[in-house]
Amino acid sequence: MFYAAMCVFISCTKPTLPNNTSFTPNCSGTKLFAIDVKPLVISFCATSGCHDSGSKKGPGALTTYAQISASKSAIRSSIVSGSMPRGNVLTTDQKNAIICWIDAGGLNN
Repeated sequence: MFYAAMCVFISCTKPTLPNNTSFTPNCSGTKLFAIDVKPLVISFCATSGCHDSGSKKGPGALTTYAQISASKSAIRSSIVSGSMPRGNVLTTDQKNAIICWIDAGGLNN
């Protein structure tokens, strides 16, 4: 009985996510939303089953500037911790682009 209960408990817990809080961005040059950030978010985040149109997961959909801008803090934390994007790993340059854009004010440029 204990074993069965333990299996149910374990199967209902969230997986352990990586915790890479030591990532320090290297912000050289201006990062532009339209060129540097939006293509990454669309490719890695706004995918089917994740943060596409109509999503209710986490911060919700991340398909427009308004949605991405409203979720900047959550996006930054998730990238720094390594918990997002799930199933993919961003390169250092990709992390820098998103984080540096957020740190510079997250302009719609």
